[in-house]
Amino acid sequence: MKELTRPRRLAPGARVAVVAPSGPVPEERLQAGLDVLRGWDLEPVAGAHVLDRHPEFGYLAGTDADRAADFQRAWCDPSVDAVLCARGGYGAQRMIDLLDWDALRAAGPKVFVGFSDLTVVHEAIAVRLGLATLYGPMAAGADFLKNARAQEHLRATLFAPETVRTLAWDGAALVPGRALGVTLGGCPSLLATGLGTPHSRSSARGGLLCLEDVGEETYRLDRYLTQLLRCGWLDGVRGVLLGSWEECADPAELRPLLADRLGGLGVPVVEDVGFGHCAGALTVPFGVAAELDADTGTLALAEPALR
Repeated sequence: MKELTRPRRLAPGARVAVVAPSGPVPEERLQAGLDVLRGWDLEPVAGAHVLDRHPEFGYLAGTDADRAADFQRAWCDPSVDAVLCARGGYGAQRMIDLLDWDALRAAGPKVFVGFSDLTVVHEAIAVRLGLATLYGPMAAGADFLKNARAQEHLRATLFAPETVRTLAWDGAALVPGRALGVTLGGCPSLLATGLGTPHSRSSARGGLLCLEDVGEETYRLDRYLTQLLRCGWLDGVRGVLLGSWEECADPAELRPLLADRLGGLGVPVVEDVGFGHCAGALTVPFGVAAELDADTGTLALAEPALR
């Protein structure tokens, strides 16, 4: 797996678009998130349909066509430097096929930030555009709005990425060791769902795989990981970083499953890295070369996340 092209970092006054490719967004949380971005001396612009709700399926933020149009318009606007997601939920995979990827490629590199359901978009941007992305907090996310650590780590990654080239945590090593690779990942539920589609990688070979999820029963996590193993997607992975498992099983139940499904890969595996659906979530760049040291609990990026 090769490194991806890193977009340029943001500067004060940068214009950033906030869109909702997945679930519906509470207006008060959106406004609070826009205020945070304005406090960073950014100029946030909300998508036309960011507060929409699908007329039939209340778990979607507007129709597939409208959500795709907001994303397309934001990415192709030459005055926009970054596209930030308002929230996750579900729905990104319903709109991903509606995007004009040739037009997105022609628009050039931009910063993309999101996590959870946006795993689908991270994969698509990597495969179709060859760009590094940021797996981090979203503008209208409840945890982001009330957590200074999450805000400051994302802000540093956007404006001064050289200051956060090393991510550190207190979690244990399920499997010790060191590994070099290129970061990728997201929610295993979405990675498994994307298998066989034109917007997903055919393999995690050469990668440092970052995994986290939310609200999943242990047997379902077992199903996703087993599918990724059975189809060979995990063959050649260099290391695994495990983030949060909010609203999943108790760690005493979950840890044996993760050790069982991932321990046999023969690569370093670390847990409690502090990204995903957790308070104070770190922003993890995807598509960047890095070194994982499971024994010291660090991920050292070879270069800053953004140029």
